[in-house]
Amino acid sequence: MKKLILLILILLLAVFTAYKLLSKKESKPEEKANEPLMISKNSDAFNMSFAEFMSHYYALKDAFVDWDTSQVNAQAKSLQRAIDSLPLKELKADSSVVLTADSYVSSIHNELTGLLGENSIEGKRHSFNMLTSEIYDLVRVVKYDHERLYHIKCPMAFSDSLEGYWLSNTNQIVNPYLGRKHPKYKDKMLGCGEITDSLDFSKK
Repeated sequence: MKKLILLILILLLAVFTAYKLLSKKESKPEEKANEPLMISKNSDAFNMSFAEFMSHYYALKDAFVDWDTSQVNAQAKSLQRAIDSLPLKELKADSSVVLTADSYVSSIHNELTGLLGENSIEGKRHSFNMLTSEIYDLVRVVKYDHERLYHIKCPMAFSDSLEGYWLSNTNQIVNPYLGRKHPKYKDKMLGCGEITDSLDFSKK
C-alpha cells in the first residue's frame, strides 16, 4: 500500500513538473508579441517626404546603370524638386541639427544643378559621386529610420583607378558607374563593388 501511494505521488510530481515546463514555453510567444512597435524619431510628414526623395535617388542611380542620359536628367530634376520640398521643420531635433541638414539640402540642390549642366555621362557620374556623398551625410544627420541604407564603393569608377560611391536600399551590387553598356566591359562589371557601411537608425 505504501508503495502504491509513493508511486502516485511520484506520478503527480512528474505531471506537475511537465505542466510548469510547458507553461513557460507557451508564454514566450506572448512576451514577444507584446514588444513595442518601432517609433520613428521624426514625423510621418518628414519620413514620407524623405522616402520620396530617396526613391528619386534610386531611380537616378538606375538611369546611370542603363546609360540613359535623358532619364538621368529627368530623375535629377525630380530629385531636386524633392529635396527642395523636404520639410526640415518637421525634424525632431535641436536647432543645430536642423541648420546642418539645411546646409546639406542646399549643397545637394547645387550639386544637382551641376549634374544637369554636365554634357557627358562621365561628367554626370562625377557629379553623382559628389551627390551621393552629400546624401550619405544628410541621412546620418537626420537619422532617417524607415529603411536600411547601404553605402557601396566601386574601386574603378573613373579611369579604372578612381573610386566612386552610391547608396542602395538592398545589399545587391548593381554598379551605376560601370553600368550595362560600358564601352570596354559591356555589362561584365555590373556586380563590381563592395559594401562599406550600412545605416540603420530604426529603434524598437
